[in-house]
Amino acid sequence: MNKDFILCRNIKIPLTDGDAKAHDALALEAAKRIYDRTLYGKLGKADFSIYKKSTDARKKDDIRFIYTVCAKPCQPIGEKAVKSALTREFEYVSVDYPEFERYKTAKGEKPVVVGLGPSGMFCALALARAGLCPTVLERGSDVDKRTEKVNEYWQSGRLCEETNVQFGEGGAGTFSDGKLLTRISDALSGYVLNTFCDFGAPSEIKYLAKPHIGTDLLRDIVKNIRNEIVNLGGRILFDTKFCGINTASDGRVKSVKVQNGDDIECTALFLCIGHSARDTFGLLLEEGIEVVPKDFSVGVRIEHLQSDIDEALYGRYASHPALEKGQYALSAKRSGRAVYSFCMCPGGTVVASASENGQIVTNGMSNYKRDGANANSAIAVSVSAADYGNTIRGAMEYQENIEGAAFTMTGGAAPVQTVGDFLSSKSGSAPGRITPSYTGKTHLCDIRPLFPEYVNDMLEYGLGRFEENIRGFAARDAILTAPETRTSSPVRILRDENRTSLSCRNIYPSGEGAGYAGGITSAAVDGLRCAISYLEKTEDKR
Repeated sequence: MNKDFILCRNIKIPLTDGDAKAHDALALEAAKRIYDRTLYGKLGKADFSIYKKSTDARKKDDIRFIYTVCAKPCQPIGEKAVKSALTREFEYVSVDYPEFERYKTAKGEKPVVVGLGPSGMFCALALARAGLCPTVLERGSDVDKRTEKVNEYWQSGRLCEETNVQFGEGGAGTFSDGKLLTRISDALSGYVLNTFCDFGAPSEIKYLAKPHIGTDLLRDIVKNIRNEIVNLGGRILFDTKFCGINTASDGRVKSVKVQNGDDIECTALFLCIGHSARDTFGLLLEEGIEVVPKDFSVGVRIEHLQSDIDEALYGRYASHPALEKGQYALSAKRSGRAVYSFCMCPGGTVVASASENGQIVTNGMSNYKRDGANANSAIAVSVSAADYGNTIRGAMEYQENIEGAAFTMTGGAAPVQTVGDFLSSKSGSAPGRITPSYTGKTHLCDIRPLFPEYVNDMLEYGLGRFEENIRGFAARDAILTAPETRTSSPVRILRDENRTSLSCRNIYPSGEGAGYAGGITSAAVDGLRCAISYLEKTEDKR
């Protein structure tokens, strides 16, 4: 399905006394004036909508919003006529979105999707819309039951190893900020955002430069998408763990094994398993699937007062109603190693995120309104395969050793340290202005023993460099909570240009756990691309 746009870019609206909607209205009016002056006589009346919006706060005394506005002529006009009428102020853009209902699929196809995170969810939705009635295996529970178990873990410390912040309906992203920002340029990113809106997401995610949904809203959206898959004939099996494959004489998967259940017939297997499925990585190795270790990152969560971040970024306009909560993306390199902020959560909470007993793992989460007192972000240091011996077991043990050491150090609480103490290599200073928001117990201690010295050195270096970008970033009373170890998958399941496993022609490794995505949007796009690759093959069978 083609979507055609006439875009007016780079409309700059200075910050006024109005709220966000007032500034949007000014941008629409500006675009309409340009259109009326240049194109109205050729194309007639048009409807206008915001296509992209970002904030330029580089000059704190001259903050501006930068808009791209979409103009849609009210009367149908052919592409050639539109292009010939355009002036330098406007650009014609055509985006091709898939219509899965139009795929002609072969009879007898029985796809199985493992995992109902963003990759598995959008893969299953695409397959269901194409009429294939996929079976989805999710080791964790549905989102309502999952939320109950996560809250129980946060309150009591009792962890369910199959249903937690990492495993269950919606994937790890369900307990996050619901950030949809992506660095990939795939046109299907727009399809993903539109789909989220179709199932209940706020419409501004289509045009904001840094869109987010929020954990509270995302849970309902996840349920709505699941219900659509089921309504289209899909089958979703919660609390059902993937345990292996059975292959035919030609090496293809013919069925999958599940825990405490009968084997499930399978003509194509989509592995959308998430970045924390270490036991599944080991299982795939035993099954002869080619998996390799890869680089990842480890570090800490840092917390500031959100009001301090707002002031550092916006100056005297920090509390302006038209401005989003302040957020940042920072990075620095030294001697071939990187340190960077990751998964920044304005007005958010640091959450306990372990998936195995005897571990401490942190992550960040925000609700839609981002109205918490603290801002938090991971500060992560790159770890190369050479750092852990370039083996699959070495990659997983690297993470496990840090997580286990944190648990042992504190008896099950999250290690917490002020930035001042960390930089001074001491411990014991109690939090002052900033109260740790961690959803479990915390323990004041020196976090340095958890990490190799090169990680500590880069954390220290990063704090100094980031202070140059954001005043107060390395404030002595900022809070560090350790450890952050699940920034990305430690492995990659190798696949070819058709997105099929190098080891088996009807296995499709997909998403973050397979090593091909980083974040909700890119994982969803990868799931869609894998589904499309498979659907194109089924067309060839007819």
